[in-house]
Amino acid sequence: MKELLELKGITAGYEQTVVLRDVNLAIHAHDFIGIIGPNGGGKTTLLKVILGLLKPFSGEIVYHVSKQSLFGYLPQNSRFDARFPISVKEVVLSGLMSEKGIFKAYTKVDRKRVEEILEVYGMSDYKNRPIGELSGGQMQRVFLCRAIISSPKILILDEPSTYVDANFEMEFYSLLKELNEKMSIVMVSHDLGTICSYVKTIACVNGGLHYHESNLITPEQLKLYNCPIELISHGTVPHRVLLEHDETIENKRIQ
Repeated sequence: MKELLELKGITAGYEQTVVLRDVNLAIHAHDFIGIIGPNGGGKTTLLKVILGLLKPFSGEIVYHVSKQSLFGYLPQNSRFDARFPISVKEVVLSGLMSEKGIFKAYTKVDRKRVEEILEVYGMSDYKNRPIGELSGGQMQRVFLCRAIISSPKILILDEPSTYVDANFEMEFYSLLKELNEKMSIVMVSHDLGTICSYVKTIACVNGGLHYHESNLITPEQLKLYNCPIELISHGTVPHRVLLEHDETIENKRIQ
């Protein structure tokens, strides 16, 4: 598969605090990578580095394709004022801002693209509705449309099911599976049991990064990676198993 970008020896964090150390990762065309790890382990920091929102302390990011329209991003919480009078189609249209720039007007072609993508994802009937009137599932569908309107090569998702209602969750993951035929996906999630049904590979992030070239991962491997996340066991009686770890990784400081 064609490489889209590489992280080489990345160490990153905030001010003088190191959150990630010596991270190496390659993203190829049509990858579907699930990012797992404990809170504070560096998952969101990793996404910020990939997106170019955070400059690493050291290491190199190598782009093998043009950076223009390389990424689509669905953040954990798409913050907006529900009272702000912005329509569904205007929200989706804003996803073209990075492609066009701030001062260029949207064209008829741009607006047609919005109409088409809303139709594909079943939101055409809501295009003129204020975004604040939508349900959680409808809202997530609109934000997904915004993230992919520019036809990115890599779609970045940070806990995409955070505020999706249960009725839409499985449909949402099915949509991602279809999108993966067109683009690579990098998705952060705590729900290992769910994402293992969809991702192709897994990266455990907890101060460093351990890449697993499979969508299956065992409790023994998680322990080896020092990755105390929730395991979901599906059976006659679904239940959660919380791994316990005596060891903790403290933030290291740059000398």
